[in-house]
Amino acid sequence: MLSALELTNIRSYKNAVFEFSDGVNIVVGPNASGKTNLLESIYMSTRGGSFKSDDQNMIFRGEAWGRIDANFIDHNRSIRLQKEPFLKKLVFDEVEKKRMPSDKLLPVVLFEPAHLIMLSGEPEGRRSYFDNSISQANSRYSTILKNYKRTLQQRNRLLKQDNIASGHLFVWDLRLSELAGKIVEERKAYLEFLNTQISNNYRAVSGNKETIVLVYETKLSTDQYVSQMLNKLKNDLELDIRRGFTGTGPHRDDFIVMLDENDARYSASRGENRSIILALKISELNLYENNPESSDIKPLLLLDDVFSELDGKRRKTLSASLSKYQTFITTTDADVAMDYFSQNCNIIPTNTTI
Repeated sequence: MLSALELTNIRSYKNAVFEFSDGVNIVVGPNASGKTNLLESIYMSTRGGSFKSDDQNMIFRGEAWGRIDANFIDHNRSIRLQKEPFLKKLVFDEVEKKRMPSDKLLPVVLFEPAHLIMLSGEPEGRRSYFDNSISQANSRYSTILKNYKRTLQQRNRLLKQDNIASGHLFVWDLRLSELAGKIVEERKAYLEFLNTQISNNYRAVSGNKETIVLVYETKLSTDQYVSQMLNKLKNDLELDIRRGFTGTGPHRDDFIVMLDENDARYSASRGENRSIILALKISELNLYENNPESSDIKPLLLLDDVFSELDGKRRKTLSASLSKYQTFITTTDADVAMDYFSQNCNIIPTNTTI
């Protein structure tokens, strides 16, 4: 549980301190008062980076450094940022680290308005969303994904060199294909888990009877991904050289949501789209509850302006799913949010300062 957060030269906060309850924390204030900045700081304290932009942008404009100090129930941690040259230090109970250790990563379920355009947006947004969700539940996946991206960058650099021979690329093609196979395997397993429950969660949220199915979209066979990708890289070498990048692999694949056998990108109404995203969030919570890696750690819930994006029925359904979790909700009207919770809520005005 996060009990307190102190921000120094972070986003819109010169000096601010916040205390939290273990239940529902309602962050209230007018637009542009720093509500999202507070959620971003909480997220960074748990995951080591921002969900919005480069970490360097977290530093208060015009300042040379910034600092986030987070007090959890069993430890303290600090993120210290320097602008030029950019440096980031993470300190856990006085022990300094250059990057976030995997055993210090805490699960977070984030709902922000940008997620509402995920289904109809570009594939990159869907890949990023699902990859982040898988990484939180599976520390192995995060490592595999980083290794894949490094290998992909190396291959792309070689493609831009003059007179590159296929033999020079074979070792990179092999490594890239092997890592790609592991990524696809983990993505498939994640979708299989979501598909066991997302339809029920959708029906609970929407009251409708449609069936939701998540589909992994790729031009290769998921059962023979490694061998097919290796062959594809070889056959498309001249094409990749001409365009200067690798056109095959999980970095080009997509995640499709089917609503009663129709592609939700084109068929879902605004209300259906909201219900699908909300059902995904509830499914994420269930994933962490059933995940051996994090079953003893409940995720934090960060809900940015969610109540303005949902109608009364969906607000009620969401609120009923939050009772077990420490939750942070931003809103311009605390009364609207409080109406949906039977428990006492901790009200946090965004003008709290030291």
